[in-house]
Amino acid sequence: MSSFPLLPDSASTISDQIDALFFFLVAVSVFFSLVITIALAFSAARYRKGSKASRKGALSDYLPLELAWSIIPLIIALFIFGWSAKLYLDMHVAPANAMEVYVVGKQWMWKIQHPGGNREINELHIPVGRPVKLIMTSQDVIHSFYIPAFRVKQDVLPGKYTTQWFEATKPGEYHLFCAEYCGTSHSGMIGKVIAMEPADYEKWLSGTSSAGIAMASSGAELFERFGCKTCHRQDTGLRGPALDGLWGKQVKLADGKTIVADQEYIRESILNPGAKTVAGYQQLMPTYKNQLTNEQVNQLIEYVRSLSATQDNQGNNQ
Repeated sequence: MSSFPLLPDSASTISDQIDALFFFLVAVSVFFSLVITIALAFSAARYRKGSKASRKGALSDYLPLELAWSIIPLIIALFIFGWSAKLYLDMHVAPANAMEVYVVGKQWMWKIQHPGGNREINELHIPVGRPVKLIMTSQDVIHSFYIPAFRVKQDVLPGKYTTQWFEATKPGEYHLFCAEYCGTSHSGMIGKVIAMEPADYEKWLSGTSSAGIAMASSGAELFERFGCKTCHRQDTGLRGPALDGLWGKQVKLADGKTIVADQEYIRESILNPGAKTVAGYQQLMPTYKNQLTNEQVNQLIEYVRSLSATQDNQGNNQ
């Protein structure tokens, strides 16, 4: 379908499936529109006022027909629902081996950082044949990250993380748009996704001028600079919960609930530490809202994650 002029290129593992559902919906709509229109036009013409067409045998109700026009659309609707639900899950549950990239939307640009430290603005370099998971938030208003060739679109919200994943199937440059009206220069908030062969992508990672300090290392520097270690490191007294091995684990809260230590939880703990106090600890931590940028919060999150990776490696070596 890539030659169809009204459709963008198809360049991800999900795009052909999205197109198939779209054309099925169009076909169903056209079929029933034609059936209803033709039947209506035929009846209007044949039984118009003054027509001599016979009206003998006309029925006021006909149960088999009423059941047919109720049950057949119900079956079609359930089929579409099941198909759509499967596609929705396929699009929103990223594979465990997905490469993660952080995205911050801002009027009017996309600020992107790879875990290795590479930064980009309005460009996203990715390898072909590997799942890519975007972890996104907004610095100001609601944006929407939209790549037509991949058939993916996800709102990007201030104060919250949203995610989207995809896997490119062929190298090339593809449009990147903001699909949510976000201000007077919304139409200028555009960019491109550059899908590369894996070897070329590795060269880009190591050779680009945007290469920088790994996010985890930048997060470690922030951890020291803002004095987080005075409460969260085991060798300095632990007035707050230890962060080693925290990532991905269940955390019991003071209100009896439990929560998974993921990006959203750690972000909230940094910016609004009183929202979810860990059981056994007093709420002593001040908020770092307006002291840290979204990029710095992302770096701290990667640092906390790296502490668990380090601990796992040490455990495997023992």
